[in-house]
Amino acid sequence: GVGIGVVHAGYERRLAHHLGAHSTPTILGLINGKITFFHNAVIRENLRQFVENLLPGNLVEKITDKNYIRFLSNWKKENKPHVLLFDHMPVVPLLYKLTAFAYRDYLSFGYVYVGLRGTEELSSQYNINVYTPTMMIFKEHIDKPVDVVQARDMKKQLIDDFLSQNKFLMVARLTSQRLFQELCPVKKSHRQRKYCVVLLTGEGDQFAKAYKAFLDFAMANAKDTLKFVHIYNDRQPEFADALLMDDEKYRGKSAVVILERRNNTGKIAYKTLEEAWQGSKEDNFILLDLLDQLRTEPGLLSSETVLEDLNDELAPMFLIRWFYSTLDYISDCWDSLFHSNWREMMPLLSLLFSALFILFGTIIVQAFSDPSDTRNSPPSEKAETAAKSEKNDASFSKESNSLFHCRIPKKGFVEVTELTDINYNSNLVRLRPGHMNVVLILSNATKTVLLQKFALEVYTFTGSSSLHFSFLSLDKHREWLEYLLEFAQDAAPIPNQYDKHFLERDYTGYVLALNGHKKYFCLFKPHRSGDEGGTLALCEDYNSSLHTEARGKSSCSPGSSSIKNKLHKLSFWMERLLEGSLQRFYIPSWPALD
Repeated sequence: GVGIGVVHAGYERRLAHHLGAHSTPTILGLINGKITFFHNAVIRENLRQFVENLLPGNLVEKITDKNYIRFLSNWKKENKPHVLLFDHMPVVPLLYKLTAFAYRDYLSFGYVYVGLRGTEELSSQYNINVYTPTMMIFKEHIDKPVDVVQARDMKKQLIDDFLSQNKFLMVARLTSQRLFQELCPVKKSHRQRKYCVVLLTGEGDQFAKAYKAFLDFAMANAKDTLKFVHIYNDRQPEFADALLMDDEKYRGKSAVVILERRNNTGKIAYKTLEEAWQGSKEDNFILLDLLDQLRTEPGLLSSETVLEDLNDELAPMFLIRWFYSTLDYISDCWDSLFHSNWREMMPLLSLLFSALFILFGTIIVQAFSDPSDTRNSPPSEKAETAAKSEKNDASFSKESNSLFHCRIPKKGFVEVTELTDINYNSNLVRLRPGHMNVVLILSNATKTVLLQKFALEVYTFTGSSSLHFSFLSLDKHREWLEYLLEFAQDAAPIPNQYDKHFLERDYTGYVLALNGHKKYFCLFKPHRSGDEGGTLALCEDYNSSLHTEARGKSSCSPGSSSIKNKLHKLSFWMERLLEGSLQRFYIPSWPALD
């Protein structure tokens, strides 16, 4: 029952590497996809024990007078025949364990040590010869085996022939699609027709009589071309509904269907007995007559339908499968820790130590780093504006203690770059992902005053290396600005160039946060005198008004104080910008800056 092969590591390097054999000679066992290495001296007993340890430990149950009735009575729950081996060996033979593993999906195995006290009743019950190994198979009736084999030397071929003929119960229950396909195979030719006689019944005492009568009929009429099976309607409702079509006369009763599978996609031909199955003599005669007619009239199965796949009733729950998989994984890791080749373990150990080194290194660096350290990348073509006495202004104190925590630069000035056609691509269009350019809109008349106020408002945010600060001349690039603002209009549209006030509109003090990579911007609208609410998120309420009343000379030549007020509370807007809570206006592409 053990397949033995030899791999030449020189000729089959890929296979040897796949199996984990990095040195020669290596002996390994492969079972259920799991590889286990042999680490002991190469002697017969060690090899035998190695093969035995590869097998699961619950394949064969030890049977005595106390538990044999419980063991044999499990045929209904497990839907399997039960096999008993009687032998005078105190230990279960390895050949029997290997056989139990090969047939574990079809049969349940028990072992009786006849020399043990507490097995006399069992040996007497089945008239066992204690000097000769005996194998018995029990199906629906536990008081009498359906087949027996005795031999002083149990060979594998003898055991396989014996078990392969008794893999199923006399009236097996259809509990899965795989079992249905094995018991009711698709016909290969007209001479190899296989018919399934299916009892559709339920669980409980009220259905016991009908099932017992069907079982007796099956035992009396067993043939190679017929398979008798049964199914529980409540566990396989789709199957029952397809054959009975929810007929009222079968409700709460058993029914018998003769069917033949036509292909592997679920198509069948069938005939249902006209009356419910009660197990009476009349029911037996009707069923026997139909089975006799099938020999000469295959067209008797006049109805056709397509069946869905059956539910797997005996499949273990997900949590149980997960639990056993976890146990296997832990066992493999434990075994690998002591026996695995170090070359095989090196990648895992290297990954583990690398992760630990990075983790502790990060903790140490953060513990000893100076929180005031900054990293600033120097922009080109800078207009350096000093933030002098106004740094100690009350509003600056308010900003430096704001809720948004950022690094305060050591420099005493803000570096602002003029946005021109020369640096337009590098400072906006090709700006690195994650970086933003905060652009102040000004005119020649308001340049000095607005830059000083702008420097004061954004000073506490210059510690972030992802923010860049620029200014744009309204006198030179009004059309570029108007194009962008068209994408920000909501209820109040932006005037076009045919508006008589087009050239008079005052956009000085507007601030745009431009994300060059993702092609969107946020807008800060200048503070209006008398607006107690300020401008915390004018990017969102831009639709309140782009129709400012400040037109003509009154907006072109304002006083220094009114100009500064345009950027009042810009720092709060910056905080919300960095929080990501401002509305974003997307554009298809950045316009050229002529």
